[in-house]
Amino acid sequence: MPVMRVRAARIHSDQARPGSTANDVSVLVARAQAGDAEAFGEVYDCYVDQVFRFIYRRVLDRQVAEDLTSETFLRALRNLAAFRRPGGDFAGWITTIARNLTINHLQSHQRRECPVAEVHELVSTGDVAGPEAAAVDRLTREALVAGIAKLSPVQRQCITLRYLRELSIEETAQALGKTPAAIKAVQHKALRALRGLLPATVVMPA
Repeated sequence: MPVMRVRAARIHSDQARPGSTANDVSVLVARAQAGDAEAFGEVYDCYVDQVFRFIYRRVLDRQVAEDLTSETFLRALRNLAAFRRPGGDFAGWITTIARNLTINHLQSHQRRECPVAEVHELVSTGDVAGPEAAAVDRLTREALVAGIAKLSPVQRQCITLRYLRELSIEETAQALGKTPAAIKAVQHKALRALRGLLPATVVMPA
């Protein structure tokens, strides 16, 4: 599919994409549905950064995010005839494709026990300015990693997906093959356990 090959190298351009109205996108999608490959390339340009950020925030792996972003647009192109929303919430449609691919990836990954090393890597991302703030932040992160490591495997998976990968209750439920109600129960028990394990200086989510 030429448009994907030509434009794939631009997936991580730091330049902002030009803004497009919903009407503009609807026109481009209609042209793409009629077989205009260049029109789909313009749609790709409008949404590729948004889709990549959505996926990367959840998988926290650049190569995986690249692969899933490419697969998202390939699936969108293959199923473009199925997009029949007048006025077109194309952003919502393609985000749903990205979400489903991301959850499928996380399902295959998270059903294995979440290793402590991965938790440490996720918790350790981010910079804090100033030596004193950095020292406090390091101690907080170390305490959090140690606390999460003491949770049961399913609690560790739940906390990792919910608060480190920032998935919703519903997305976490899909990734772990459980109901939203079950995830809420696991999350409640995990947070309660963490509060008992961590120093009072560590701020826990509600």
